[in-house]
Amino acid sequence: MISVFDLFKIGLGPSSSHTVGPMKAAAAFAGGLARSGGLGRVETVEVTLYGSLAFTGRGHATDKAVILGLGGLEPDAADPDDADRLAEAVRKTGRLPLAGRRAIAFDPAREIVFDVVEPPPRHPNTLRLVARDRQGGPIADEIWLSVGGGFIVRDGAEGEATPDAAPVPYPFRSGAELLARGRETGLRIADLMRANEAALRPAEAVEAGTARLLAVMFECVERGLARSGELPGGLSVERRAGAVHRDLVEAARRNVRPAHAVMDYVAAYAMAVNEENAAGGRVVTAPTNGAAGVVPSILRYYRDHCEGATGRGLSDFLMTAAAIGGLFKLNASISGAEVGCQGEVGVASSMAAAGLCAALGGANAQVENAAEIAMEHHLGMTCDPVAGLVQIPCIERNAFGAVKAIAAASLALHGDGRHRVSLDSVIATMRQTGADMQSKYKETSLGGLAVNFVAC
Repeated sequence: MISVFDLFKIGLGPSSSHTVGPMKAAAAFAGGLARSGGLGRVETVEVTLYGSLAFTGRGHATDKAVILGLGGLEPDAADPDDADRLAEAVRKTGRLPLAGRRAIAFDPAREIVFDVVEPPPRHPNTLRLVARDRQGGPIADEIWLSVGGGFIVRDGAEGEATPDAAPVPYPFRSGAELLARGRETGLRIADLMRANEAALRPAEAVEAGTARLLAVMFECVERGLARSGELPGGLSVERRAGAVHRDLVEAARRNVRPAHAVMDYVAAYAMAVNEENAAGGRVVTAPTNGAAGVVPSILRYYRDHCEGATGRGLSDFLMTAAAIGGLFKLNASISGAEVGCQGEVGVASSMAAAGLCAALGGANAQVENAAEIAMEHHLGMTCDPVAGLVQIPCIERNAFGAVKAIAAASLALHGDGRHRVSLDSVIATMRQTGADMQSKYKETSLGGLAVNFVAC
């Protein structure tokens, strides 16, 4: 089972696969050196980025993420301001506090290599980390894969013994199995997930963890709405969410409330999160950083704009969204470098549609239908970020994914759950479409808007 706390992870922007994943891999590498007793012998560390990490790593701050991870910082605990200070200090002084313990010489411009020639052997998001002693001999040599959503896998670790996962009372690996567990037990999807989570950790820990995720999501929306100015990266993209929101609030004060205003609020919430993400702020992968604005914006929509919203409804939303996101992770991909943006904003929209449907009282069949509708209308979406930055078209794309999620939930709630195309069929189609998609449309910035955009 993929836990709600596996799918929703607190981290730093701008990318889960290109920032959070490499940061975690580098931290794991440095931590391994410390645990093995090899830290004191390390003279140099070399890092090579391959595939999509090489092509768009600079725009995604992958080099900064590697510095932070090697310095012993973890994405879920790192303060954005502290992270900026550490990265800047390493670049200025050429000294890195490896694992946060021992300073070594480290010049990021020389030691972090963006290899756009050598193809990655297994996954488009691959990095290799090598620690050498004074004589140049290798102390540790590891290859890590950042497989999307902040998930990482060490190449070659598949055969290592790992503790058996705790059995869960209601296992499922497909939408059909999820619906079957609901019919057998009479439980809603959110309650199935709660029972499974309770088999992995104490119930109070589940409740506290869920509350923390919600708090970080809502805080991110608020920070994004409160800030203005130009985003980093060189594209001169201005933050817009705060201005849109202020205009809406002012119009409401004058009793000007056009029917479409609620969609403008939703768009502002989504863009606020992704502007924070683009600036390297604290976000929650949902299921990725590039798509981090969709789920929080619909949570905020439910909380602030839906009659009868409750705290239990917010929890049901997250649990249900996690169940749907887990199906995509298990049976397809949530990595833009593997399947394009359909695996990021598309999956986020599907998760949000299911969560909203559940929070509004939808039956399990309606929830599955909402998830299917949302993904069906994101199939084939490419990932072609301009200049490798998570800004154009990513910020606005989250707004549209959020609006589609509301439409999908509404359509499903107006039905009885019966429909012709299943969620499992759409997930399989998304996986096949991603396999057929040319690599230039999968987070390499070698096609689409990334090459047709003209900077004036």
